[in-house]
Amino acid sequence: MSPSTNFRHSLFLLLLLLLLLLLLFSSTSLIAAQPLYDVCGTTGNFTANSTYQTNLNRLLSTLSLNASTSGFTTTTVGQVPNLVMGLALCRGDVNTTECRGCLDTASQDSQQICPFNREAILWYDFCFLRFSNQRFLGSTSNDPSILLGNTANVSSPQRFSRLLNFLLNSTLNNATGSDTRFATGEVSNYTAENPTVYGLVQCLPYLSASQCQQCVRGLFDPLPTFLEGRQGGRVLGAVCTMRYELYSFFEGAPTLRLTVPLENATSPAAPPAAAPPLAVPASGQGKKNVTGTVLAIVIPSVTAISLIFLICICYWRRRKPAPQYETEAEKIMSVESILFDLSTLQVATAFFSEDNKLGEGGFGAVYKGFLPNGQEIAVKKLLNAGQGLAELKNELVLVAKLQHRNLVKLLGVCLEEEKMLIYEYVPNRSLDLHLFDPERGKELPWGTRYKIINGIAQGLLYLHEESQIKIIHRDLKASNILLDAEMNPKISDFGLAKLFDGDQTQGTTNRVIGTFGYMAPEYAMHGKFSMKSDVFSFGVLVLEVLTGRKNSGSYDSETAEDLLSFVSIEAWEKWSGGAALEIVDPVLGDEYRGSDVLRCLQIGLLCVQENPSDRPSMITVDLMLSSETVSVQTPSKPAFCGAKSFKDVPVSDSSALPVGALEKSGTRSVAMSPNEVSISELEPR
Repeated sequence: MSPSTNFRHSLFLLLLLLLLLLLLFSSTSLIAAQPLYDVCGTTGNFTANSTYQTNLNRLLSTLSLNASTSGFTTTTVGQVPNLVMGLALCRGDVNTTECRGCLDTASQDSQQICPFNREAILWYDFCFLRFSNQRFLGSTSNDPSILLGNTANVSSPQRFSRLLNFLLNSTLNNATGSDTRFATGEVSNYTAENPTVYGLVQCLPYLSASQCQQCVRGLFDPLPTFLEGRQGGRVLGAVCTMRYELYSFFEGAPTLRLTVPLENATSPAAPPAAAPPLAVPASGQGKKNVTGTVLAIVIPSVTAISLIFLICICYWRRRKPAPQYETEAEKIMSVESILFDLSTLQVATAFFSEDNKLGEGGFGAVYKGFLPNGQEIAVKKLLNAGQGLAELKNELVLVAKLQHRNLVKLLGVCLEEEKMLIYEYVPNRSLDLHLFDPERGKELPWGTRYKIINGIAQGLLYLHEESQIKIIHRDLKASNILLDAEMNPKISDFGLAKLFDGDQTQGTTNRVIGTFGYMAPEYAMHGKFSMKSDVFSFGVLVLEVLTGRKNSGSYDSETAEDLLSFVSIEAWEKWSGGAALEIVDPVLGDEYRGSDVLRCLQIGLLCVQENPSDRPSMITVDLMLSSETVSVQTPSKPAFCGAKSFKDVPVSDSSALPVGALEKSGTRSVAMSPNEVSISELEPR
């Protein structure tokens, strides 16, 4: 055979192999792009270009964006009758890119699979999407639920059943001990031919540990008859799910590894890839997906080719990187990709001209600027080289990891001659400039105020529960809430924020710094801070939004010196006496829904209760705000933490004073104004 013939022969074989490889990956992509199951609701339809469709499109884009960064999110858009509620959940082991891709596909599929339907539920391998015009957020019902089973059977059913129950129970315990309510596991030595069984469980993160336990255990204890003896199976539910296989189907290492003594199997088990899954509804109504048919046709035809390229596939398979633990210095050094040159910022801000100055606070000034690509930015320039640098590091480490629509986005940092942080520019400045101005207050109708309350709650919920790191803000106040072009709120200024470890619930400081009037009493008096101290500050904000009054200044009551005094004397009495609407900001007139205002007032009063354990978590607050079906408890009398409380306390009795109270007062008796001890900017970016 001539060299040219050999070359053509080799080229032909290479092209053939590439064609077969393309077929293999095309079939894999086809399978991955298909929903595992879908259920279209029965709550009615909407028309094209309607308000409901507009709200639904906004909701889907928001869910996809927020869940891809946090793994789970809930959102409500619009008002009845065009209210649409939704949630999105990604499998706990997938990365941000896979999560976003799955949810984008789900958003598109929902409009094709359930066209003009007001309700839909779609399950995918990597994600779960649900929306409805009915209030379902906070529900613990797992209906509808779907069973998917492998058609191949195990070789040792009794031993397999025991090991599976052991594996799923152990994995469930691991999941309920996690904030994400997700865990994977494996148990070794099932049989010599199939040595390992793999499992996965996941609940919606808003379920409590006991609710998650009850939901998942109901999926496998006992195992449904349909799944008995099958090599693999899963149950897809509205709030919890589980899966098991004889092969590894999740990314990265399992969170739990178990082992048992080996027993010999009687016969080898068939390869799981050759057995397409079957699906049956466990409850509710749905339509059987065509995925099983596609798998039955495509997979057998490419099984042999799959074996040839098995090594390549294993090599190319993307795995989630193992967690990396860094020191604070390493975190600072790892942000080289977002470093800004001083010269760039000088040009952007016209050399920090007074015309571009947005405001000035305790650590320096904030300037507006334009990058060469036209993007508007806000530059926080730290003048104090000591405390300013410490604040920069704190804010950089924390905020660089956070991505949420209700948090101001950190764009970069400058570490040259002067230390600066660069943020997105938020055009409508801070909430306090609108809320406490009689004329600008008219720009905040009730619908906008309600949206602001909800947005702050969702941003705070993300910090406390949904982000990869648990953060206590410690300086939540109206001047640190910025409003974008659509008046959506964004929480800013993380200079005082504290990072909590996974199991940490509270901390203590010897140096209380913050804004008096927003401080929880246990923080102001004893330096104890927790998520509940942020909840207290949120409650103060809610009451400010409702009344249009600052947490300082003169009020009608002679004895009321700050907002909490006002609440305890006037708002509390009027709410208890059924006349709470009398405290509503007069600029609203009668243009509001009384039930919504009363609900928000009750939530605000719950948040400012004196005992931290009586205050709700932000998960509960978010559910109470987004769902009228969630009951709101009756609050006790609010905490009293006014400036009057400290007027007559001797300075020498430092145990009765917040440590930060002495910073401005020297040796005088302390009669503090709300902003005297704040180290945050007094003006927005």
